[in-house]
Amino acid sequence: MNPSLSVVVLTMGNRPAELERAIRSALDQEHVDLEVVLVGQGVTGDWTPGDAPVFEDKRIHLVRLPENVGIPAGRNRGVEASTGEIILFLDDDGWYRSTRLGAYLRDRFESDPRLGIISFRVKDPEGGLGERRHVPRLRAGDPERSSAVTTFLGGACAMRRAAFDAAGGLPERFFYAHEETDLAWQAINAGYRIEYDATAVMFHPAVLPTRHEMFYRYNARNRVWLARRNLPWPIALTYLGVWVFLTLFRERRPAALKPWCRGFVEGWRMPAGARRPITWRTAWRMTRTGRPPVI
Repeated sequence: MNPSLSVVVLTMGNRPAELERAIRSALDQEHVDLEVVLVGQGVTGDWTPGDAPVFEDKRIHLVRLPENVGIPAGRNRGVEASTGEIILFLDDDGWYRSTRLGAYLRDRFESDPRLGIISFRVKDPEGGLGERRHVPRLRAGDPERSSAVTTFLGGACAMRRAAFDAAGGLPERFFYAHEETDLAWQAINAGYRIEYDATAVMFHPAVLPTRHEMFYRYNARNRVWLARRNLPWPIALTYLGVWVFLTLFRERRPAALKPWCRGFVEGWRMPAGARRPITWRTAWRMTRTGRPPVI
């Protein structure tokens, strides 16, 4: 019988201690059939994650990719190699502290056929307040409040395989940034709901996305692609106009604005992939949820 949950973990193979902790937290889940699909990016054909006993568990399936194909493509390869009806994406430096999270998620999806995606609460292991960006809604001040949302955290989530398939998977062209929102909007368009569930917790060290050199460029490029691929043109142009204003208001440093502007231009010049605009009805559903697709 196929496991009910598949946990897809991406790694570059450069954090063995953190990876061991992440995988152990997944394999320790109680009262649920589970597998771990470990995707090694930019690794050799004989790569193994390490010699810790946990890596010998037969529930771990290795997928080796000789190149770093990016987060969305790597996760797509992991999903293709998985068999569970519920898919979890876990960062290799994150972990689950509760051993009953898997059973809780299974029961939630079984009780609500239209629930497509659950975005987890991310907690700082050092006891910090956490980051507002980890609460995927406009009113992010109270991370302990659950609510319906219109996007989710890519490394801290669970989703119904049927919702993943209905959305067409993650957009591989994006490589990094906004790929979750692309999938989320298509899942909503297919009739599924997304929920931020403060009861479902993943622990992750507090880090800033700006640590990545390509953050500003990819953030801008992919936001243009997101609009071009998914939004009716009147909404798309409004959405991008709002984000240009917000970026210029928030970021005044040339070191940030120069790569952002370069990425914004690339977003218009480079192919975005197949266009599949959501319906106006879906846009209204998103607005009623509290996040109209213009911000």
